[in-house]
Amino acid sequence: MTLPPRSRRALLRLRRDLLFLAAGVLPHLLVVPLYLWAALLLGATVTGSDSDAPVILAAPLALLCAAGPGLTEVQRWRFRALCGVELPRLGLRRLRRQFGYNWLIGPLLGALELLVLALLVAGLAAATVLLWIWAVPWQWRIGHPGYPTQAAYLTGLGLLALAAVVPLAAGLVRLENLVGRAVLGVSRSDELERRVEDLTASRAGAVDAADAERRRIERDLHDGAQQRLVSLALNLGLAKATLTDLPPEAREVIEAAHREAKDAIEELNHLVRGLHPAVLDELGLDAALSGLAARTPLPVRLRVDALERTTAAVEGVAYFVVSEALTNVAKHAREATRAEVTVTRIGGILRVVIADDGMGGADPARGSGLKGLAQRVRSVDGTFRMSSPVGGPTMMSVELPCPG
Repeated sequence: MTLPPRSRRALLRLRRDLLFLAAGVLPHLLVVPLYLWAALLLGATVTGSDSDAPVILAAPLALLCAAGPGLTEVQRWRFRALCGVELPRLGLRRLRRQFGYNWLIGPLLGALELLVLALLVAGLAAATVLLWIWAVPWQWRIGHPGYPTQAAYLTGLGLLALAAVVPLAAGLVRLENLVGRAVLGVSRSDELERRVEDLTASRAGAVDAADAERRRIERDLHDGAQQRLVSLALNLGLAKATLTDLPPEAREVIEAAHREAKDAIEELNHLVRGLHPAVLDELGLDAALSGLAARTPLPVRLRVDALERTTAAVEGVAYFVVSEALTNVAKHAREATRAEVTVTRIGGILRVVIADDGMGGADPARGSGLKGLAQRVRSVDGTFRMSSPVGGPTMMSVELPCPG
């Protein structure tokens, strides 16, 4: 006879629940004899009936401590194999939670499991009482004429007990899953900590990938488009110098194209340096920022005290911040006559300060460029501060963490 799929699933679920409960009785109640042993020794210590009891008392306590991690592993296997629930390894940092489950919660769950299994056994025995009666000698049945009525009552009670076992087992399994996840599983703070670590790692990977992509673009521009523009400018310059018999209109076109090619090369040079200058990788921040300060149209006082190199991503962000800040000073700072850039490293923090003597009034909330700077700094867990009161001066402070 083939059972309907729904009934078959219900039977499989009941079997799984009963196996799960049966597998939990021994590891849950294993600490009870140790408790009784310790209680007896403690009583002997208090009454003074055994002079060696205080020394022997350490034995059950040591066994309780030693059994904790092993019992936790048994529970992890039980949850994984029978319920499909994966509990993480807690390690030594979570011994308190393991002991709380195995010493306090476990015995209570074990008692409930034992009650459900005892009800199952009693229900089976009562529901099949007629079979047991017919297995006894007939003389007993003759001597007990009222046994059919009693057997009928017992059979009914056995069937009720078996019917009650199904929801009780399912409810106890759900309760154990909730308790197991709450105590032996990952807590909310642990989960948040893990997510923060994952997000930090993924963000660091994204920053590194973006930095590598900028370097690739810089190489492609330098080795490809820039070289073609240089070749074009050389050819146009050669044509201007050698083709002297051309009409004036044609020479003007060649001269204009030559100027445009040289301007394009200059703009491309600025773009390449803004992406990721090669000198930054080769010589570090001091040399890269010195070139940046030299190209700024107003005097820049530069002081770099960070002698130790840090990661390429952090150096790239520091360079980008100084480059954008000096560009903003040159373009937007009203009446600015000088700027000052200071780079210092204190412990694991790289601090970059850019100041100018302009009229101030810069607001990160209104400028997309300043917002981009702040976002770029936060991409490496840095902090961005800016002070720019109306009337000046303006000071931008950036702190970037340097991995050890």
